[in-house]
Amino acid sequence: MPRYALKLEYDGRPFSGWQRQADRPSVQGAVEAALARLERDLPSIAAAGRTDAGVHALGQVAHCDMAKVWDPFRLSEALNHHLKPHPVAVVACAAVSDDFHARFSAQERRYLFRLVSRRAPLVHDKGQVWRVGHPLALAPMQEAARHLLGRHDFTTFRASLCQAASPVKTLDALDIEELDYPGGREFRFHVRARSFLHNQVRSFVGTLERVGAGAWAPEDVKAALEACDRAACGPVCPPDGLYLAAARYDPSPFDT
Repeated sequence: MPRYALKLEYDGRPFSGWQRQADRPSVQGAVEAALARLERDLPSIAAAGRTDAGVHALGQVAHCDMAKVWDPFRLSEALNHHLKPHPVAVVACAAVSDDFHARFSAQERRYLFRLVSRRAPLVHDKGQVWRVGHPLALAPMQEAARHLLGRHDFTTFRASLCQAASPVKTLDALDIEELDYPGGREFRFHVRARSFLHNQVRSFVGTLERVGAGAWAPEDVKAALEACDRAACGPVCPPDGLYLAAARYDPSPFDT
């Protein structure tokens, strides 16, 4: 069966997450329903990452198997037509070999978290960023983030329901930048790794926010990491503001 890679954007707010569920709306369910309008009895699709309820995507990658050969542009156009009115869009489509797998072929995942510090409620970005009503200091958060880089046992920053075989992961980057934002400041967390534990990024950001607010010292994050104890983690921030930004492949199916 011809296989295609799909690069997807979506607003995670209406969905219970990526993974298809029998009684709740999901991104996977929306995409598979659109595919079913084109061809019947297709296999399930797979994705680079299973985002949680309320988590967004700028560059989720999925693959699908079709019964007939499609021009990638026409396939993306047809899917976007049938995805309406869901807040999901196919922004790129490419034919790939049978051994390409959106999850297992991915060499890296990149996440973006947007955190806004301002007193006023959000209007245009409501549900798209996490707002806190107090000031945050960038430098202490950057110092604390450096303790998390590299290969570690991340049990402290792992959800209790995480199904990963091991809590040991390698964090390649956790960069934080501060930007102007109307009435306040925006902090963007750019996180890179080959793979992540369940709630790992939200646990990082929630803990680092405590550092930026002055409630934790940067060294407290190092101690929490070394404790290998979920109880040592700071608050887990809400899904608002978390985006699966990209999945990297070598070669990228979308470069041709």
